[in-house]
Amino acid sequence: MSPGRVLVVVATCAGLLAGHAAAQEVTLRVHQFLPSQAPIPSNGIAPWAERITAQSDGRIAFEYYPSMQLGGAPAALFDQARDGVVDIVWTVLGYTPGRFPRSEVFELPFLVTTGEATSVAFWDFVEAHAAEEFADVKLLAVHAHGPGVFHSRTPITRLEDIEGMSVRGGSRVISDMLDRLGADPVSMPVPETSEALARGVIDATTSPWEVTPSLRIAELVDHHTGFAGPYGLYTQTFALVMNRASYESLPEDLQAIIDANSGRELARTFGRVMDEADLPGIALAEEEGNSIVTLDANETERWRAAAQPTIDAWVEDMTAGGADGQALVDRARELVAEESGLQAP
Repeated sequence: MSPGRVLVVVATCAGLLAGHAAAQEVTLRVHQFLPSQAPIPSNGIAPWAERITAQSDGRIAFEYYPSMQLGGAPAALFDQARDGVVDIVWTVLGYTPGRFPRSEVFELPFLVTTGEATSVAFWDFVEAHAAEEFADVKLLAVHAHGPGVFHSRTPITRLEDIEGMSVRGGSRVISDMLDRLGADPVSMPVPETSEALARGVIDATTSPWEVTPSLRIAELVDHHTGFAGPYGLYTQTFALVMNRASYESLPEDLQAIIDANSGRELARTFGRVMDEADLPGIALAEEEGNSIVTLDANETERWRAAAQPTIDAWVEDMTAGGADGQALVDRARELVAEESGLQAP
């Protein structure tokens, strides 16, 4: 390359750098409750943020704060985004009981299939029936995990085995289900599960497979129990939300980039990440020599019948509050079945 060519390249690069320096630059802080290597933080949030940084030519940057590094408990995350303590949070909606009543329908027993299909259905449901629950923030995505299973010290092969067992539940609805199934529910955020199992505070936990590697669940229990059929026992609901003022302070072209990378397809992506991450969790349990049981259709139906009162109670509560609870359940089921390629149950 000639000296003249070098000067041209240097001048061009300098001009580009000057252009970027003159452009508005925004750094958004992302706060969440799991280690950075967990599936959604590493394979969901990080690639999402990288796309936005690239599409904005570096005008939007991100700082990551995993494992509640900015303080507070997981239940405070939504308020941290709403109040502008941070710019973006990823959180479990069930950590604040009663705050997202319509969204709770997706936590009801035997309503969900895969994380991907359920997440898309959940997004569609929120847009049509629960948008007001997120009016104080900029909603970027909602999603669910794949079918939750039991991870226990002793085997669970029939409904009677759970009687009196102390089991971690991740939300109001899930704990109600556990109680009606005969367990002794213990409510706690998922990051507390490992210590609770290690100390004998709980005998078992409900969680998807995807989170078990980061919490070392397969090292702390010997048994894992799932259910037959396309519909899983339960899921938990998640949201990625942004402080509204942080979003509205962006110039319109940067808002457009955020919008283009949020919504239904981001819900799909996050659900798919959850599904894909179930496989390493199962593999680790197999490597530990743990027992992995899938209850047959007849036994699964016994659990379904025992859990039905949780659905009935939720419908009654919603109806008492002025909503048509049964219609919301029916619509959620229709959306999940549609996305899953199934007939509505």
